[in-house]
Amino acid sequence: MAAAQTDDIESKGEAAPFGRSVGRMFAVLFRPEMRRWRFRIALALILTVGAKGLAVMAPVFMGEGINALTGDASAGARVGLAGASFVALLVMFAAARFFAAALPVIRDAFFSTVTQDAQRIIAVDAFRHAQHLDLQFHLTRRSGALNRIIERGCAAMEYLLRFLAFNIGPTLVELAFAATVLAALYGIEFSVAAVATVGVYAVFTIIVTEWRNKQRRVFNEADTRLRGISVDTLTNFETVKSFAAEDREADRYDGAMRQYNRLYVTIMKSLAVLNGGQEFIMTAGLLVVALMAGYGAFNGTMQAGDVTAIILMLINIYRPLNILGWAWREIKQGTVDIEKLFSLLDRGATVADASDAASFAPAGGAIRFDGVTFAHEGRASGLKDVTFDIPGGAFVGIVGPSGAGKSTILKLLFRFYDPQSGAISIDGQDLKQVTQQSLRSALGLVPQEVVLFNDTLRFNLAYAHPEASDEDVMEAARRAQLGDFIDSLPDGLETRVGERGLKLSGGEKQRVGVARAILLNPPILILDEATSSLDSGTEEDVQQALQEAARGRTTLAVAHRLSTISAADFILVLDDGHVIEQGAHDALIAQNGVYAELWRRQSGADPMAAAMETGALKEPAE
Repeated sequence: MAAAQTDDIESKGEAAPFGRSVGRMFAVLFRPEMRRWRFRIALALILTVGAKGLAVMAPVFMGEGINALTGDASAGARVGLAGASFVALLVMFAAARFFAAALPVIRDAFFSTVTQDAQRIIAVDAFRHAQHLDLQFHLTRRSGALNRIIERGCAAMEYLLRFLAFNIGPTLVELAFAATVLAALYGIEFSVAAVATVGVYAVFTIIVTEWRNKQRRVFNEADTRLRGISVDTLTNFETVKSFAAEDREADRYDGAMRQYNRLYVTIMKSLAVLNGGQEFIMTAGLLVVALMAGYGAFNGTMQAGDVTAIILMLINIYRPLNILGWAWREIKQGTVDIEKLFSLLDRGATVADASDAASFAPAGGAIRFDGVTFAHEGRASGLKDVTFDIPGGAFVGIVGPSGAGKSTILKLLFRFYDPQSGAISIDGQDLKQVTQQSLRSALGLVPQEVVLFNDTLRFNLAYAHPEASDEDVMEAARRAQLGDFIDSLPDGLETRVGERGLKLSGGEKQRVGVARAILLNPPILILDEATSSLDSGTEEDVQQALQEAARGRTTLAVAHRLSTISAADFILVLDDGHVIEQGAHDALIAQNGVYAELWRRQSGADPMAAAMETGALKEPAE
């Protein structure tokens, strides 16, 4: 199920429901966190409406000014400014045009803070939500897909907020104002003609843009194929030359280029259809309205200035429509992107805290698995009715062949997954009844490969306890055999470790992981093959650090090298999801079972003799 949901989030799909996406997007502006921007939002709306009102009135002032100049009527009579001179009306025209352009600039200057804060809120929400999703979700998603979803969704939200609120929305407001003014001052027929022209223009643009979008998808596929052939051939030039295939590859590239060129020409032709059709519709609309106004002036029902005002008003309305084709395509893609973001936010975690979950209260660190069965998604093997008890403060080794279920036990203990049956408890507290955060705060992990953040040593050492003082951090580092190394660095704790800690050696990274666990001071320590990737010399140093970290706490150690857990209080031996043996090292050697066979393979000696050598078994007294 998780994989399917992940595919749904990452797949491109069709355009998402427009109304739902836009509604959820604008709802962000009314969240409690945005309360401080309420005044700016209201002021932005006022300035937008005011700018469009002035844009509509500017042509009217110009028209009345021309009427005053020609002496056709009392200047400004239509707008309640009877007696106003040509100069006064011209100044009013200029002022209206200036403020119609200036008010949106002022609005954008202060409203950018609002859109950026809304973008931040939704991005942080998505990032936090993704962090809290279950491990299975992160294991099944494609690399980098989650980051792209968040980035594209937030960018789309910022774009759609601006475009819909301050471009498409205001254009519709301007059309409504213009239709009202045209009907009130010059006649309802002019209002109908203007609205009809815009309607035909919009329908034509959407239809042609959808047709072009299909062409664009085919063109993009051809472009990808062409670039792929080029890169693939040039990268594998030795293979091409070895098979004397230079001309064959050139012909293949030529074929891909021909298809690319043919589709490019198709794209350009359809663009010409779009631009030509848009221009024809706008020009035809202007011509019809101009003829209607000219006819009115010829009959004496209108004046010369009125004709000018009507034409200018329509030009103002039509001008923003030039980008409608591009805007429609971007709006559709933005809707898809933002819907993916909302789909991520809507996704629930398969491992969630119970509504009445309490904080975990660690005591002695006693662990119990009671009839636990679990298999990862898509796999038949896993843990099968596993039961064992670990007393508080014990050092327990977990061994077995690959796929036996060793790491699964650790993941269940961290509650990255819930068992399909059975129960897991620590100090008598069922893991399903405590919060995940409090549970994991009580567990310290040293993994097989410690992956570090591209930050300072201090940041990485104190990751489990960010409030720790430098003295506490250095004390943990010294206990992890890392103190001398840090003292030798010019920048000490402020040394940056590089991406994934690449500036440190494997042993140094492992010791950072040990120091991190020591600083956390958890009641339970988990060692997941913490030394298996190290050479013998480094392993010995890290083992000393691990022994220091394990002192006085319950410790579970998954081990590949049995020598690292031979001194454990007892050992769990897993095979095919079952605990097949358990007991102390010497007892397991004496059983001469699976553990003894593993020991024999690693030590290259008779298991009893090897046990004698390590001191796990004592020779009988004479």
